[in-house]
Amino acid sequence: MHFIVTCTDKEGALDIRKANRDAHLAFAKENAATLQVGGPLLSDSGDMIGSCLICEADDKQALEAFLAQDPYAKAGLFSSVTILPWKWVLGKPE
Repeated sequence: MHFIVTCTDKEGALDIRKANRDAHLAFAKENAATLQVGGPLLSDSGDMIGSCLICEADDKQALEAFLAQDPYAKAGLFSSVTILPWKWVLGKPE
């Protein structure tokens, strides 16, 4: 099952994001089967303020457990995380 995950950074947490970015990207690369598509959400001025991910997992609980291992989550970067089931229709890899 696929999910859309949106994460909003805590106010003023850009330094936390930058300090953990390399570890987060390594985690994402190592877990590409689960974390399939992702990137930062940007402010109008181009600063990173959150994340948007497309993930695949058996269920929401399994995905929540997986996401808790992300270096960003471990660093306490996010003020909120929303996980919604999603049906991939357009642009889906064959």
